[in-house]
Amino acid sequence: MDQQGRNMRHRLWAVAGGAAALALLTATGAHAEGEGDIRVTKTVVNKGGNVIVGTAQTVTFPIAVTIKDDSGAKKITHLSTFNKSNGYGFFSWNHDSSCVRKTSTTSVCTGTMTVDPAWIADSDDIDSNRVAGVWVVAATVNANDGDYWIYDDIAEYKVKRAAQLTTDASPEPVAKGAQLTVKGKLSRANWEDLKYHGYPGQTVRLQFRAAGAAHYGTVKTVKTDNLGRLSTKVTATAAGSWRWYFPGTTTTSLKVSAGDAVALR
Repeated sequence: MDQQGRNMRHRLWAVAGGAAALALLTATGAHAEGEGDIRVTKTVVNKGGNVIVGTAQTVTFPIAVTIKDDSGAKKITHLSTFNKSNGYGFFSWNHDSSCVRKTSTTSVCTGTMTVDPAWIADSDDIDSNRVAGVWVVAATVNANDGDYWIYDDIAEYKVKRAAQLTTDASPEPVAKGAQLTVKGKLSRANWEDLKYHGYPGQTVRLQFRAAGAAHYGTVKTVKTDNLGRLSTKVTATAAGSWRWYFPGTTTTSLKVSAGDAVALR
């Protein structure tokens, strides 16, 4: 392991077949050390959004690091990211970055992180779902005059398990003033078996948009049962579309179901 790797307390977990490497860093307080006047002044992960990982689709996202030095920023020589509380991480950096010069002393250097969900279970020795939540970014940056700086916490963001949400309203059509039953199911990605499982005990909003209206409004809130299922009864007063809205949690993504249009008879 090179000196930068030792300073970052950086260990690599090999992925089956050697196709990529997954980083595990020990969770510690924020730390920085180096030489010269080079500094990171700003870091933006995924253009400011959460990173959502499901069960099948490869996920890539940028980390843009603003670097300042009196000789000009040169490049990122190390970039990694990991869960803030337990130190595990499963994103792979391709060891390359592109830098855009903004002034004579400042550049924005961007690296791309990638994960195939099939890698995740091999990246740790705990339940991989515990790695969802608040993550931090670590980096080593270099200047044209040889200055360098090592950081283990230059940004925080959230990595979340992808959610799925369905809606089914019946009967269709329904008589005006009659009871309408709206069902659904909230599930989320399990990174251990790469399947979606029901998400119990979550508060989900039932929303309605009258035919011709521009927006949905919340009618009531309902909690999912022990299998992630939703069911409630409402009085049908107008034709329109019903949907479920889940605002998300620290570990699970926001999700809005498709609307189910119900006509009156």
